[in-house]
Amino acid sequence: MQGSQLSIDPDEIAKFEAMAEEWWDPNGKFKPLHMLNPCRLDYIIEMIRSEFACDPAKAKPFSELTILDIGCGGGLLCEPMARLGANVVGVDAAGRNIPIAMAHAKQSNLSIDYRHGTAEEILAGNEKFDVILNMEVIEHVSDPTGFIKTCEALLKDRGMMLCSTINRNPKSFVMAIIGAEYVMRWLPKGTHEWSKFFKPQELESIITQAGLKMVDKKGFVFNPISWQWSISDKDLSVNYVTSSVKV
Repeated sequence: MQGSQLSIDPDEIAKFEAMAEEWWDPNGKFKPLHMLNPCRLDYIIEMIRSEFACDPAKAKPFSELTILDIGCGGGLLCEPMARLGANVVGVDAAGRNIPIAMAHAKQSNLSIDYRHGTAEEILAGNEKFDVILNMEVIEHVSDPTGFIKTCEALLKDRGMMLCSTINRNPKSFVMAIIGAEYVMRWLPKGTHEWSKFFKPQELESIITQAGLKMVDKKGFVFNPISWQWSISDKDLSVNYVTSSVKV
């Protein structure tokens, strides 16, 4: 299926294939993601609860929702969404990630529909979702505009997409590449390409062109003193996240 390959960058897929075994190791190559995960989960859960008027008093407040996690990796976001009751589909173009995710979900006694493939392939199956998680993915695809248009087509009316990425400026080069890959060695060298990062206004333009309306954006800020991440209303200088709805 020629169209299903639009967003695939083979070089980017190879990077994550090589690290697949380490998804659930909090001290492995995905250590930065494990450190960030509580912060981004707080944001995701709050935005979904607000948009869909989910009752926080319920044991499974997302039980009426279908959620697609694109670039699901080992399932770091899929599993919390499933625990909250959502019907979760996790898709990843890196085939080695899927058995890792499936095995961990089984150990956790969670039912998650994991698939090796692309967003475009899921779109070809005529599925629609209430929520799309598009976290730290867009900077790794070959056609960002086409990719976001595919996400829009996968959403139900009034559906929500959460999309996070990294800003493109001198600070992000120092923090996300020099710091994370060369100084702290949290990530293998070459994991990110600075030229593929997005300034917030650039990402908003792509989202708007795809027919979505951005309703929120926040920064994820790392504090080297407390060694923790927090959510910021103002500081989007490095990592940031956006919420958009299908209008």
